[in-house]
Amino acid sequence: MSLVLEVEAPPFREDATGAIRVGNSRVLLELVIRAFQDGASPESIVQRYSTLLLSDVYTTIGYYLRHREAVEAYLKHREQLAESIHQRLLCMKI
Repeated sequence: MSLVLEVEAPPFREDATGAIRVGNSRVLLELVIRAFQDGASPESIVQRYSTLLLSDVYTTIGYYLRHREAVEAYLKHREQLAESIHQRLLCMKI
């Protein structure tokens, strides 16, 4: 019996707004990565976001660990985008 090695793409998909979702869920990549950075285990992340598959969370964390710079750049971009939207909303209240 031999093991067939297959290359698997990360379980990500980009939505219409440019946000990256994990697996077939609506859970954002940044939520999974931030939970992991805060010390959450893959199992606890799945408990927190029940629409995620455990295998997708492990694959996502593995991808992050192998491509940390690219993922951190994406996370920074998302934070800047969120801050920009927050500032626009504050200006609208005035």
